[in-house]
Amino acid sequence: MTMASRKKAGRKTTVRKARGTAEVLRETWASTVAALGSAEVEVQKQIKGLLKRNRIGARDAATVLKRFGARVERERKKALKQLEARLAPLQARVQQESKVVGRKVGQAVKGGLAAFNIPSRQEVNDLTRKVEELSSKIDAFKRRR
Repeated sequence: MTMASRKKAGRKTTVRKARGTAEVLRETWASTVAALGSAEVEVQKQIKGLLKRNRIGARDAATVLKRFGARVERERKKALKQLEARLAPLQARVQQESKVVGRKVGQAVKGGLAAFNIPSRQEVNDLTRKVEELSSKIDAFKRRR
């Protein structure tokens, strides 16, 4: 494995780790939402049992459940905002680090090409352009004769 391919593989691993972290965070968030949902269902059951024991009417119970559901929703939104606020700097850092890694890989590739005396794509393009210019000049010179 060449140095360039090792560095490229290292970059892919970094990207995979970043994607893996995002997936773990999404899964954690999804499980948190599911846990909150099941907790809400359990609390609703307990409230219904409490209301039944204390002989409270269905209207009063519905009001209590609506308030509880609204509070859970507010807390969920607040937690989501906090999570997004904490993830924003992390995402910015991952993007910044990926750019740095990309530049370093590019430099390493250029160094490897130079060490093996292999021209870069830009050098090949420049040479091709110069050959085409010279060919057109030679053709023009031949036509004059």
